[in-house]
Amino acid sequence: MSGFALTIVLVAALLHASWNAVVKAATDRAVVLAAVSATHATLGLVLVFFATPPSQASWIYIFLSTVIHYGYYVFLFQSYRLGDLSQVYPIARGLAPALVAFGAYVMIGETLPPLGWLGLGAITFGIAFLAFQRGAAHADPRAVGAAAINGVLIASYSVIDGIGVRLSDSPFGYMGWLFLLEFPVTLFVLFRRRGTTHTIDRKTVMLGLVGGLGAVSAYGLVIYAKTIAPLGAVSAVRESSVIIAALIGLFIFGERPWQARIVSAAIVAGGVVALAFSG
Repeated sequence: MSGFALTIVLVAALLHASWNAVVKAATDRAVVLAAVSATHATLGLVLVFFATPPSQASWIYIFLSTVIHYGYYVFLFQSYRLGDLSQVYPIARGLAPALVAFGAYVMIGETLPPLGWLGLGAITFGIAFLAFQRGAAHADPRAVGAAAINGVLIASYSVIDGIGVRLSDSPFGYMGWLFLLEFPVTLFVLFRRRGTTHTIDRKTVMLGLVGGLGAVSAYGLVIYAKTIAPLGAVSAVRESSVIIAALIGLFIFGERPWQARIVSAAIVAGGVVALAFSG
């Protein structure tokens, strides 16, 4: 994994953890997610207008990823409604790297060198260690279930977008349509709130728009990285956002215990270094 690819994925990890913290902190998470989707759609419209259209071969991947993203938003909302940020976030994101690496191998024969597999394993283990230290085994089973389903959905759209963007011949065109087609999420929330939209807090909407900028930037960087680096490596490094989210949970939301976060951070950091030097 090149230094350039590593850098942009680490930036994406920081942005991703930050916008998930925004969702968790919000008093009206549905409105925040609607604003996040609206931000995606707005940028998507700009990209669709200016970028070269994606190739015909990539449209099935855009469609599949869009449908999976709808499910992702549903289970993201449920997991944060039922569980702590530092609990459900590691479960959802921790499942993704190994599933993405396996999916990339099965679907396109993409694999990693031995050091890369070691790094991926370290990242997955570090995230799992954090999740269970946080009490995942004794948590509300509904929160754990929603987070686990989201992990599968994350892995699914990660592999699909990795293949689709490579076939698109236009990464920005692919991103544009993918982002634009998230607009139904905003429409769905507004439809559910019909007759009460005047009660929606303006600060909550602004919070969602800020989160949306972080979300769209994070995934845009990840999609681009998938054109220049192995899918499994990109997914694994991206999930270092779990450690950032855990630290946010520690310092901002006052979640505990703190010792597990330090150990997990060291393990995940070692895995990122191994992936960076795996060639």
